[in-house]
Amino acid sequence: MRDLIVTQNITLDGVIEATDGWFDPADGVDSSDLIEEITRQREAADAFLVGRQTFEDMRGFWPLQTDDQTGITDYLNAVSKYVVSSTLQDPQWQHTSVLRGPVRDDVRKLKEQPGKDIVTTGSIRLVHELIAADLVDEYRLFVYPTVVGKGRRLFEDGAARLKLVQTLPLRSGIVLLRYRTN
Repeated sequence: MRDLIVTQNITLDGVIEATDGWFDPADGVDSSDLIEEITRQREAADAFLVGRQTFEDMRGFWPLQTDDQTGITDYLNAVSKYVVSSTLQDPQWQHTSVLRGPVRDDVRKLKEQPGKDIVTTGSIRLVHELIAADLVDEYRLFVYPTVVGKGRRLFEDGAARLKLVQTLPLRSGIVLLRYRTN
């Protein structure tokens, strides 16, 4: 069975809502180790799962990039993308399938297919639904040395018991924390 990985940029106080650009690394900071880690994670995944808003934001940006040194554009253009939406008709981005729900059933079917990791990022409402359905196998949290004080959080209600499997401090001050749910 494939793993479902939630990858999020997150503040020290647990906010994942991307307000005011808090997730942008500082100018002039060597981010090569961050790019290497993101590349390593991309190579371990062959499916990308997002909600409609995140999908539309990405579709409006990444396919238009012509000088992307990170490899994200090539990855997103090639990876199998799954967008959760009950209203989207034509995704207008190659290698995209629309999942109409119920999300729990659609994601379970994806996890049962052969392949590499399934990664989701952003998509706050979808991630909360995946957490509630107990479908997440791992969290990869890029913790930014920032406190914003308000905004939507990764874990809204209830408790979660997670097992820390990796910590990776990066030169930018960001720390990757990887947690398994089982």
